[in-house]
Amino acid sequence: VQLVDSGGVLVQAGGALRLSCAASGRTFSYYGMGWFPQAPAQEREFVAAISRGGGTTYYADSAKGRFTISRDNAKNTVYLQMNSLKAEDTAVYYCAARLRGLEVPITEAGFGSWGQGTQVTVSS
Repeated sequence: VQLVDSGGVLVQAGGALRLSCAASGRTFSYYGMGWFPQAPAQEREFVAAISRGGGTTYYADSAKGRFTISRDNAKNTVYLQMNSLKAEDTAVYYCAARLRGLEVPITEAGFGSWGQGTQVTVSS
């Protein structure tokens, strides 16, 4: 499956934005989906994931209560709604697809397809 991330912008602290990831090439509903930000000089890390049918979601502690992951299988798209943004949320955000189910703890392992990344910059 091919993934294209979008929606990253410059936003002030406390603001909100929504990232999108459009998939093509394979049956989207076969894939668990995740978002992984990579801040400057840091490793990519897990922030949110959603099961193939959308019924189960997973969040890093840093995202709980602020971020919401969702998907529309009819549109082959996964979203990340980001609220109450902080300067430390600044990163390139990558969406990723994992064939079959998600396993906790969720890491990059098993995610075989990646988007190109979209830059989110939060000014303080």
